[in-house]
Amino acid sequence: MSTGILALLSLLPILAVGIFLVGLRWPASKAMPISYLVAVGLALFVWKVPGVTIAAASINGLVVAGTLLYIIFGAILLLNTLQESGGIKTIRQGFTDISPDRRIQVIIIAWLFGSFIEGASGFGTPAAVAVPLLVGLGFPAMAAVIAGMVIQSTPVSFGAVGTPMLVGVQTGLSADASITDNFLALVTEIGGQVAILHMIAGTFIPLFVVALMTKFFGKNKSFTEGIRVWKFALFAAFAMTIPYVLVANLLGPEFPSMIGGLVGLVVVVFAAKRGFLMPAKEEAWDFEEKSKWDPEWIGSLEIKDVAYHNGQMSMFRAWLPYVLVGVFLVVSRLKALPILGWLQSWTVSFPNIFGSEVSASFQPLYLPGTIFILVSLITYFLHHMNKKAYKKAWAQSAKTTIAASTALIFTVPMVQVFINSGGGEAGFDKMPIELANGAAALAGEYWPLLSTFIGGLGAFIAGSNTVSNMMFSLFQYDVGTQIGVNPTWIVALQAVGGAAGNMICVHNVVAASAVVGLVGKEGAVIRKTLLPFMYYALLSGAVGYAIVWYAEKGLVNIGSAIVVGVFLVAVYIISTNQRRTQLISVGNKTKFLD
Repeated sequence: MSTGILALLSLLPILAVGIFLVGLRWPASKAMPISYLVAVGLALFVWKVPGVTIAAASINGLVVAGTLLYIIFGAILLLNTLQESGGIKTIRQGFTDISPDRRIQVIIIAWLFGSFIEGASGFGTPAAVAVPLLVGLGFPAMAAVIAGMVIQSTPVSFGAVGTPMLVGVQTGLSADASITDNFLALVTEIGGQVAILHMIAGTFIPLFVVALMTKFFGKNKSFTEGIRVWKFALFAAFAMTIPYVLVANLLGPEFPSMIGGLVGLVVVVFAAKRGFLMPAKEEAWDFEEKSKWDPEWIGSLEIKDVAYHNGQMSMFRAWLPYVLVGVFLVVSRLKALPILGWLQSWTVSFPNIFGSEVSASFQPLYLPGTIFILVSLITYFLHHMNKKAYKKAWAQSAKTTIAASTALIFTVPMVQVFINSGGGEAGFDKMPIELANGAAALAGEYWPLLSTFIGGLGAFIAGSNTVSNMMFSLFQYDVGTQIGVNPTWIVALQAVGGAAGNMICVHNVVAASAVVGLVGKEGAVIRKTLLPFMYYALLSGAVGYAIVWYAEKGLVNIGSAIVVGVFLVAVYIISTNQRRTQLISVGNKTKFLD
């Protein structure tokens, strides 16, 4: 069978997702079973993978889905605990004191706080922390989910203390021992390249977040209202990405996102409190009142304005649970500390399921869900809660988590069947590799422009930048060598694309939506995050193309032309908005004088 036909067949499970989930707007609980059946059918009858392997991959998927549900439950429990204790009310007031402007709030929480949490933990934890916090502050559930998904791009390559690079890329490349005798040094070099690419593409991510929010969830449905805070958005972007790039190139891949997010958070909050680049108070942007929201935006997670039982709760006491989450995540992930080994010592494993080569395992103490539950228990005592309120938090959290389970128990097994489809009697490689082979055969020298999309496709399928890098890093390195360019930059493009793919990844969207009870609207979320993903993959791919072909093609090439074009469009949009804002301001002053 030809490479092209195999690539098209490999695309069918993804097309099923696109048609039913995104196109026809079916809920994931209905669309994903179809995609699962398509993947199983291809594996059985075309790839001729043994039935026991498919069954084992499905069981592995159920184990992974269970760990995701555990994380979701923990995140919801922490939010509900803070709601019942009155902590959310105090946190909301604290953000209002910094700025009542929702555009400023979403940048601080999603982009900066989310980047720090991603650097500490990964595994979709930023969405599990930032998304419900935004809902607690009064954001529509869908707006919060979209913000949480879009920021899962720039920080992801160095999430979970560098796991996508140190485990994903290094494991993928180490399958070929002839590449180098020091894979850690090579991966560290690639990490520096990844950070540079992310900094360029990530410059506009905070602006994307606010523009999407004002366009889809504002009264006037206007991108312009989001773009008006472009100065603050770019300031917040650089406050995170400058230390991020420096750390990646000076210290290695473990801490860029964590330190970048933390430094950015401190700098931006400090500046915001002093009004630096902030919109005027009379220009603060907010959503309409909740009664006018589209029902599609609202999740089942109900946020109530519960007051602290003992007067006014201090801001420190209200925020302390989230501080503890950050501290515990960092402490539990640092290899220099003995606690990491202790947490990972208890592993529940299912080796060689049904006698196949597929195994499943998880480490209950190491999962972020355990930290969320622990902090919830600490909060019970810290906030002096009564038992009735705390039981209510547990009951509501369990109910919301159960509602999310239907979609995940088909989504993740489909992924596992897809990526475990190699080794069948037909002799074909696994479906993701066959799909990439078809794309590489068509692209030729233009491969750098497509390499990010392959990385994104891997994350879309697998739900993980780490897994995408494990699948495709060696493939990307080989293609770079074949077309005669520096292969490390091609692997860097893979890692960047894999990070961007988190924006549209089905089971990340399902998980983030489930945290706020937004079940059944996954396709609507992906349709809205598709544009920033396309921007991110195209711009970083174009930068990569310009870099790898610079020596041969010079400064002027298709890659540099795309980069210049993107930035000219951005400048045009911002300057046009600036002129429009000035005209409105002049018009308002004229009306006032009249």
